[in-house]
Amino acid sequence: MVSDKVFKALADKNRRRVIGLLMEKSMNVNSLLKYFEISQATLSSHLAILKKAGLVFFRINGRERIYSLKKEFLISFVNELIKFTGIHEKSSLLSDVQVRGVSE
Repeated sequence: MVSDKVFKALADKNRRRVIGLLMEKSMNVNSLLKYFEISQATLSSHLAILKKAGLVFFRINGRERIYSLKKEFLISFVNELIKFTGIHEKSSLLSDVQVRGVSE
C-alpha cells in the first residue's frame, strides 16, 4: 500500500531536493549542505524524516555518515503509486531511477 510517511516526507521541497541530489551520488551532511541555505541541524532533521520514511539510509565511514538513496524502495513506491492511481504510463521519476541504476 502507498505509504503516508513517504508522501509526508516528499511534501517538503528541501527533502525532494535531497532525494534528487542522492539520485546522483551518495553524500555526507556537509556535502549536501553546500546545496542548501539551511542549518546543519535542519538538514539533519530532513534526513531523519527521509530515513524514517524508508527513502534513504546511511553508512558510517570513519566519523561521518554517508547518506544514500534507497533506489529499490523508490522504484517500488513509484510502481505502487502507478497501480494505485491507475496510470499505465511509467513516470519520468521511475525512468530516471532505473536509468541511473538501482545500486551505487
